[in-house]
Amino acid sequence: MKVMIRQSAKGLSAYVAKKDLEEPIVSQEKDDLWGGAVTLKNGWVLDLPDMPAETRLPVTVNARRRGEND
Repeated sequence: MKVMIRQSAKGLSAYVAKKDLEEPIVSQEKDDLWGGAVTLKNGWVLDLPDMPAETRLPVTVNARRRGEND
């Protein structure tokens, strides 16, 4: 699914346009964010693609929701 990752004064958040959902990112598997999983405040766990650590935000990526059937 397409997910926009952005930085605000409150921290990182993820916006899923198809679901009209924006949630704060409450934890991340890797320090540099990319190539690991992030957990949203609503409990969703998203696997993010590998990208360079210096990738500028906001950015839209293809992420996969864990536990979701294809």
